[in-house]
Amino acid sequence: MKAGTLLCVACILAAPVANAQWLETNLPTGAGPSGLAYNSAGNKVYCANQTSDNVTVIAGDPNAVIATIPVVNYPVGLDPRAIVYSPANNKVYCAHPGNDTVTVIAGDTSIVLKTIRVGDNPVGLTCDSTGKVYCANQNGSNVTVIDGVADTVIKTVTVGSAPLGPVCSRTNNKIYFANSGSSNVTVIDAATDSVIKTVAVGGTPWALLDNPTGNKVYCANFAGGSVTVIDGASDTVIKTITVGGGPMALAYNPTDDKVYCANFSSDNVTVIDAASDTVIKTVAVGHRPRGLIYDSVYNKVYCANGGGGSVSVIDGGINTVVATITVGSTPFALALNPIQHRVYIANQQSSTVSVIRDSSVTGIGESFKPQVARATPLPTMILGVLRIPASSMMRGASCVLLDATGRKVMDLAPGANDVRALAPGVYFLKEGGERREEGGAGIRKIVVTR
Repeated sequence: MKAGTLLCVACILAAPVANAQWLETNLPTGAGPSGLAYNSAGNKVYCANQTSDNVTVIAGDPNAVIATIPVVNYPVGLDPRAIVYSPANNKVYCAHPGNDTVTVIAGDTSIVLKTIRVGDNPVGLTCDSTGKVYCANQNGSNVTVIDGVADTVIKTVTVGSAPLGPVCSRTNNKIYFANSGSSNVTVIDAATDSVIKTVAVGGTPWALLDNPTGNKVYCANFAGGSVTVIDGASDTVIKTITVGGGPMALAYNPTDDKVYCANFSSDNVTVIDAASDTVIKTVAVGHRPRGLIYDSVYNKVYCANGGGGSVSVIDGGINTVVATITVGSTPFALALNPIQHRVYIANQQSSTVSVIRDSSVTGIGESFKPQVARATPLPTMILGVLRIPASSMMRGASCVLLDATGRKVMDLAPGANDVRALAPGVYFLKEGGERREEGGAGIRKIVVTR
């Protein structure tokens, strides 16, 4: 290769090899942040602050706190914890166990619209495709059904003892509730808002997960050290899977058809093949894992380690921890911003939200061979404009920008190239000819930011 060309030559491979997760910032919140919800319409994150009785609003871009909503003053709203976003009506619902209410927040203006009286100790929320909201009232052993348009109570449905962690199965239009006090799961028909079945599961069911690919519901049984698999069509138990101690959270990876279970007491995550419902691997993580979220763009699972002040990043393809990132004290809840590829972690004891950024490569790998270095290498972090020095381009050779799958997204010219229209993420600058007599092709990784 001629002197004055690129520092490295890269070979395009078919396997993901580059990992780039890092702590971007810690954003201040109210006291005791305990719940997170992502607003996909407005690219905003809402954080329920349990101790300070307010909700922090974070803009996905420019990644900053833009509002604090004092829910306690309108006119009630103590101890905010569970929070959910309803895309059907562009509203955010926040449950307050301190005084048995749910606050309704407008997704566009972040203004409190209404406060709704619900049952005793509301601790869990979910919504269906029409915008109806279901609130699990732990001490009342019932569920409040809220009309998402009028924001009024439609019905109160009796379920099992101490319901937690509701989940909506949109495949069958059903809502499932884990009854932690009676070791069963209540199934509600979302069309009629009536109980259609009660399914016996393991001891202290704590969390639920819908698997739309296999039409199954998974229930993590905290005291039983197991995961119960429920058929979504018949609502019968298919299998009970032994996992680690104190299973507390679940996540589904549709890319590889896997279920992940965070085991609070044994400091590990069980990986389950969702096709056969068998354990593939047990992955050691940090102390007291209590929350999981899956990023489909980069095929990564993020595990919040509540006792260790860290987040473990698991590669979904190889079931291995590829990064451990220090965050705030007692990381509790997670949310994903797929636009800027950010993961948000609510740190309950440090009153912050940690923001983790990811720019992993999923379609192109890099195999580097050292070549002649030059004094001014091409930039790797790009904001708005990508400048290509004329001296760096080989005579008669092309210069193009590829996305992470190897697809060409634009031709580049010497000088300034406007890349503001590109989505933030990892790209590859391919410079030079394809044939050996043209000097071969040099490829360099470029990270486009905003």
